[in-house]
Amino acid sequence: MKEFELKYGCNPNQKPARIYMKNGELPIEILNGRPGYINLLDAFNSWQLVKELKEATGLPAAASFKHVSPAGAAVAVPLDETLQKVYFVEGIELSPMATAYIRARGADRMSSYGDFVALSDECDEQTAAFLAREVSDGIIAPSYSEKALEILKSKRKGTYVVIKMDPSYVPEEIETKDVYGVTFEQGRNNYEVTKEMFNNIVTENKNIPDNAIIDLMISMITLKYTQSNSVCYVKDGQAIGIGAGQQSRIHCTRLAGNKADNWFLRQNPKVLNLPFKDEIRRPDRDNAIDVYISDDYEDVLADGAWEAIFTEKPEVFTREEKKAWLATMTGVSLGSDAFFPFGDNIERAKRSGVSYIAEAGGSVRDDNVIDTCNKYGIAMAFTGVRLFHH
Repeated sequence: MKEFELKYGCNPNQKPARIYMKNGELPIEILNGRPGYINLLDAFNSWQLVKELKEATGLPAAASFKHVSPAGAAVAVPLDETLQKVYFVEGIELSPMATAYIRARGADRMSSYGDFVALSDECDEQTAAFLAREVSDGIIAPSYSEKALEILKSKRKGTYVVIKMDPSYVPEEIETKDVYGVTFEQGRNNYEVTKEMFNNIVTENKNIPDNAIIDLMISMITLKYTQSNSVCYVKDGQAIGIGAGQQSRIHCTRLAGNKADNWFLRQNPKVLNLPFKDEIRRPDRDNAIDVYISDDYEDVLADGAWEAIFTEKPEVFTREEKKAWLATMTGVSLGSDAFFPFGDNIERAKRSGVSYIAEAGGSVRDDNVIDTCNKYGIAMAFTGVRLFHH
């Protein structure tokens, strides 16, 4: 197939629309559904991300994309008992691919609502079964087991988009796009993220352990396919907070840090033991958890809204309790797609348990950023590489 006609472009008024190859055949096979313009943008960006995560770490990888940026990305690191409970997979023996997907989806479940999924390896039956219960628009993977394909084809009344990607496909070195009738041309961003990227440690603390190096690799590869400016917090093989498309870097750091905080707050016993009614749907439960850990939940309790969701009135999760819980978070890795211009980014990152940082370096205020890291004993590497993505 050299060309595929689309219903419309980014918006219904943008017609005609299609994808096509200037040379050769399209590297995809559409096994089910009819993907849209944005579906395919998500599919091709997310496929690149998981492909590179697998190549860099040797582990199966998954990503959850929304509007051409990842809501979550992860590799197949086993889940501890707490995260099994957070992700509602207690006592289930998970395949590596299912583990990666559950981690990617679980990082920021509200942002993943209606996502496009990418898998680095074959979609097995277990992964498809977990995906079947989520609100999602489609999936791209190199292959599907027979049973997995059967499950996915039945999702969304048979309209769920299933794309098979040719893993051997290599794009051309030069890429182009049109903006306002003007054609832009550039070489593809073929920079390869490896462990050597983090050799230039510029802080007093020179210790970045192997597990943190892997997390920094995950962060930088995720950023490579996130709309800039962007910052990514990673812990134990999964992105836990992604701040995308912000004009100010401190806003990226705050946005991603708030998401990382929410991820950690969900692991608090008060949240894990919320008395949900049996009939509450997963999206409604996720929304309720976000409200519960917010600072205005006491107002919601006062309004009596809890009665529709919980079997009994939950105890308030106070600001003091949340602050104390967040103070126990540590060992988080943080990547930035360009340099940090001020030490305020480090101050915010520290509040979310960041112990290791990778950023480009090259700011006129690098000394201030390094001094702020030294104040907290944070180890920081200058990569010398900018990873903007637009």
